Amino acid sequence: MVLVYSDDEKNMLELIAKAKDVSKELDEKATAVVFDTDDESLAKKYIMHGADRVFMVKTGLNTFKGEEYTDAMEKILEETNEEVVIVGSTKNGKELASRLAAKLDTGCVIDCINLYVKDGKLTTERVVYSGNAIAVERFNSKPAVVTIPPKVFDPLPEDESRAGEVIKKEVKVDRYPSRIVDVKEMKTGEVNVEDAEIIVSCGRGFKKKEDIQLVEELAKVLRGTTGCSRPIAADLKWLSEDHWIGLSGHKVKPKLYIAVGISGQIQHIAGMRDSDVVVAINKDPEALIFKSADYGIVGDLYEVLPKLTNAVKEKMS
Repeated sequence: MVLVYSDDEKNMLELIAKAKDVSKELDEKATAVVFDTDDESLAKKYIMHGADRVFMVKTGLNTFKGEEYTDAMEKILEETNEEVVIVGSTKNGKELASRLAAKLDTGCVIDCINLYVKDGKLTTERVVYSGNAIAVERFNSKPAVVTIPPKVFDPLPEDESRAGEVIKKEVKVDRYPSRIVDVKEMKTGEVNVEDAEIIVSCGRGFKKKEDIQLVEELAKVLRGTTGCSRPIAADLKWLSEDHWIGLSGHKVKPKLYIAVGISGQIQHIAGMRDSDVVVAINKDPEALIFKSADYGIVGDLYEVLPKLTNAVKEKMS
């Protein structure tokens, strides 16, 4: 069996899709786990998107707590004898996966970008050295524990005719002395680059903050979102970190990504490498961004952007 868990619903659907591939290679089934909810419609949704069965587990907790959830997962694994555990690479997911692997004395690979079976063993791929290399690692122990970040795989289409098993379980776990004192939601702006289908990003090629309006105008015409590279958000602070795309910022997967005045350092590429179509605008024909672009425009952004925006306006109208 292949066990899947994430505290992020969208990420869960993506993981189930990959779990189906792996489970077919192992001639097993894909099992999803949800904690402390009575929402059966969620379990049915996971089945419609590929899960063969869903465990609805009650621990008596009102929120995620690493120690207790790890114990609960361990008890489920003792009962089901899963070979592979796929966890969403969220903040909570990374803690859960690491704790679980330690308790089971087994291997754990964080932030996989691919997962498959080779020579009968689970094999993973992950980005290392800031995106300069791909590490290929193979498990020699079971169960294999991995985490996968959001946006790496696409969910399977919803199939209302799919049938699956929903199993409700109550798991008693020990209460640990650590306790959650308070939970505060992170304050974010109105920008959500991770869900945007069209992103127009700006980089150090812009001379002053006011010039970013050129990017915002193109994004508005395309009905897209404005993004930026690290220097614009972290160093110059011309835009908030909500816009920051890159290794230390947001990872995006839009249908169209337009990089304007961005040199294309590997840290930025790591955040937008999965975009469907990439367009680069830069006056330096040797800029690294062109190596990652499907289409490139060599020219001064102050001349290219207004013309491009007007051309799109005419086309859209």
